[in-house]
Amino acid sequence: MRKIQLNYLGIIILIFIASFSRLIPHMPNFTPIGAIALFGGVYFKNRFHAFLIPISSLFISDLIINNLFLSNYFEKFTLFYSGFLWQYSSFILIILIGIFSLRKFNFKKLLISTIASSLVFFIITNFGVWISGSMYSKDLFGLISCYTLAIPFYKGTLLGFLFYSFVLFGIAEFLKSKTSMIIK
Repeated sequence: MRKIQLNYLGIIILIFIASFSRLIPHMPNFTPIGAIALFGGVYFKNRFHAFLIPISSLFISDLIINNLFLSNYFEKFTLFYSGFLWQYSSFILIILIGIFSLRKFNFKKLLISTIASSLVFFIITNFGVWISGSMYSKDLFGLISCYTLAIPFYKGTLLGFLFYSFVLFGIAEFLKSKTSMIIK
């Protein structure tokens, strides 16, 4: 499989687009960052870029969201919110899913990897809400309640992962069939 080699302008543009997507009105969790994480694990020639782009996009948009839109919830400037570790680690695992599960690409594997990635995000981030928050009791009932109440948000997660993954991978596969697929 041919890999994409991005220049710095390409990296900055992808980070900006992914960050901006979290700032505009959208269905909860319907953003391209999960798809970019999966895509980067498969196509980015430089593995560092596969991690840099989605994690930087999260960090930049979190800074803006936490300190501009949600400033009433925080006492002072917030570099990282309390649940960032759960969210960021889920995206790191999604990148690894891309690296290891889609070595030989086909759309059936993409569908399975995309659904698996959305479930990884759902399971890890909601576990983080349960374990580090105060909304749920720290027992099995609290954990089940947390996951149950999070199910409506999974719709946006799954739809966002599916839509953006198939768009990104579809464009990449189309371009691969038309060009050398190396972007310098």
